Amino acid sequence: MRTLRRFRSDVAGNFAIITALLIVPFAGVIGLAIDFSRAFEMREKLYGAADAAALGAISEKSNGVALARKMVTDGQIAAAIEEAKEIFRAQLPSDGISVTTETKDPYSSETLKLDVDIKRTGQDIVSQVNFKTSIPTTFLKIIGKQEIVISGAAKATYQLGSHIDFYMLLDNTPSMGVGATAADIATLEANTSDSCAFACHETKNANNYYNLAKKLGVSMRIDTVRQATQQLTQTAKDTMLFSNQYRMGIYTFGEKAEDAKLTTVSTLNANMDQVKSYADAIDLMTIPQQGYNNDQQTSFDSALTEINKLIDKPGTGDSANDRQKVLFFVSDGVGDSYKPSTCTKRTTGNRCQEPIDVSFCKPLKDRGIRIAILYTTYLPLPKNGWYNSWIKPFQSEISTKMQECATPGLFFEVSPTQGISQAMETLFRKVINSPRLQS
Repeated sequence: MRTLRRFRSDVAGNFAIITALLIVPFAGVIGLAIDFSRAFEMREKLYGAADAAALGAISEKSNGVALARKMVTDGQIAAAIEEAKEIFRAQLPSDGISVTTETKDPYSSETLKLDVDIKRTGQDIVSQVNFKTSIPTTFLKIIGKQEIVISGAAKATYQLGSHIDFYMLLDNTPSMGVGATAADIATLEANTSDSCAFACHETKNANNYYNLAKKLGVSMRIDTVRQATQQLTQTAKDTMLFSNQYRMGIYTFGEKAEDAKLTTVSTLNANMDQVKSYADAIDLMTIPQQGYNNDQQTSFDSALTEINKLIDKPGTGDSANDRQKVLFFVSDGVGDSYKPSTCTKRTTGNRCQEPIDVSFCKPLKDRGIRIAILYTTYLPLPKNGWYNSWIKPFQSEISTKMQECATPGLFFEVSPTQGISQAMETLFRKVINSPRLQS
């Protein structure tokens, strides 16, 4: 009995015994982390490849879209299916991969099942890419798990002829009176006593710089925006595949500073010739005199809020009663408004000069409204004291914030020498020809 009691009270060697008992579950936990980390990495790469394949096979310049346009009946597009497989393969390491129904998986000795279906249904081209594979485990074999199964899918739709409403929001505030090109800016600076590059449209001053610019033959940025908008109506007319496919409305920040608010130049209209004629009224906002209202005439916050109220429920574009909605915003990207407490930059009194506040873009995008932004590069004005004090400190952020406001893929920056008309047309075509990934 004494021997038994000594045995029961002896704790020597317990650590080794406990360690031996726990080593299996510890190994299982470590193995779980390592094996699932490998699986997650592979899953992300396969999803990326599937997204690229689904979109790439029905991009605007793809053979699949070209063939679909020629089809007289609905059905599969074999060439697009093969192209999708090639794109999928190109996204993965090239160690022996061959894209067929059963594709050798570059990450293991198992096979990757790839299933691609691309077909035209009415005015839609639907691209579907499905994948499924499994990878052998290493550490999890200890607890009897031999493999981890990975599967996923990507789906994209290209619409050959969507019904789209375009809401053209054009910045016509005083800063858009700057010379359109470097040469125009230099001409204004050389002919003004204060080397001013802005053609301010002062109604109480007959010798205002707006009239001077007209006399000198200087083009202002607002002039190029007006001309580009009119040219865009012709592009819209020429690219329509059927009657009433596109409608366009034009809106500015107001005719005069005393009543600065979202102003309708043209309501939504499918008659592009009429819209073009209405666009003649696009001009620089007038101000009574220099420094009126502390120059607070550019409220992006108000304009985006008001146009969001104006745009009705976005649709799929499948019919005239279920139209897609696109806000087409043209601006130099610098806000100047009364905003005493929420300005993203330092204020002077209650005046806020800042890049666009992207929090006002989010409500539109959350509703499914696409935002296409043509950013007309805000040119540095090193001879201008106001610019050096207030705009130069955030000059580098202007383009970045405008791009952040835009729907991904629908941002275009154009300098005056590149041509706003061509840039506006390029962005328009991106809008109407963009395939869309679906969740």
